[in-house]
Amino acid sequence: MADARSSSATGQARQELTLTRIIGAPRHLVFKAWTDTRHVARWWGPRGFSNPVCEMDVRPGGLIRIDMRGPNGTIYPMKGVFHEIVEPERLVFTSTALEDEHGKPLLEILNTITFEDFNGLTKLTLHALLVSKDFKLTPQVAAALAGMEQGWSESLYRLAEELDNFLAAALADREIVISRVFDAPLEMVWDAWTDPGQVVKWWGPRGFTTTIHEMDVRPGGVWRHAMHGPDGANYPGKSVFAEVVKHKLIVLSHSGGKEGGPGANFKSTWTFKAEGDQTKVTIQMVFDSAEARDRVVREFGAIEGGKQTLARLGEFLAESIRMDSVKN
Repeated sequence: MADARSSSATGQARQELTLTRIIGAPRHLVFKAWTDTRHVARWWGPRGFSNPVCEMDVRPGGLIRIDMRGPNGTIYPMKGVFHEIVEPERLVFTSTALEDEHGKPLLEILNTITFEDFNGLTKLTLHALLVSKDFKLTPQVAAALAGMEQGWSESLYRLAEELDNFLAAALADREIVISRVFDAPLEMVWDAWTDPGQVVKWWGPRGFTTTIHEMDVRPGGVWRHAMHGPDGANYPGKSVFAEVVKHKLIVLSHSGGKEGGPGANFKSTWTFKAEGDQTKVTIQMVFDSAEARDRVVREFGAIEGGKQTLARLGEFLAESIRMDSVKN
């Protein structure tokens, strides 16, 4: 969403711009991406620009210097001053650009950035106001003002990309991802996952059996079950469904572990995708830390266990299809 306005009077021009974006990251990370030069240098400026110099003293009165390098190698220096910093809610700073032959800035912009929590994501609002006085509306200045909306829009798009990449890299050390394609239609695979009477026939690694105490497959519903290992050990667990989209998605938070032994907590996301007459299922398990992930892999054999569970699901589906064909 954007709102750009301009007016002129007695030879002076004023322009302000408001942009609002929903960024797919919590606001403390979005705020960090605006105040950590390692992030800012990677997203500041329109597409094709880089920032060989990016210096910020993030405090009221602290100075900003960013030298943007255009695709043709031209350097566009930007200087600024922080005026207000309320972490993680608000940033206010002025920025100057386009110096004249005496080194005096031709443009000064007052920038106000607000960060609002939006269901775990961030609603970012940027307000840029031209505050320069007694300047000439030269073609160079007019071009800069005309390009302000596009420049900020592309910068915010690059900001979103930077945060996506940052979150993906941070997540990689904490997750386990396993996929398998089944020779069964999507509806059959979905029913095999959501019907307790079918789940007990395939859930868990080879040699395990499962007892289900309750299974309410809906957002907020609880699933309590216990897996029983071939050595007689029991593994009670409790899951709470966070999101259920029929034939597409199941998200749950799980806690459990070996009876009398260490436990494990993670968020599990199962996705279901039809591929012709087949169905692709992907499991993503996200742990609180890389250490927690590695411990579950080491002590519980989580990766191999997940693969064996999907293999058992495949065998169950194949047998169900065979039985249906016999009946028909």
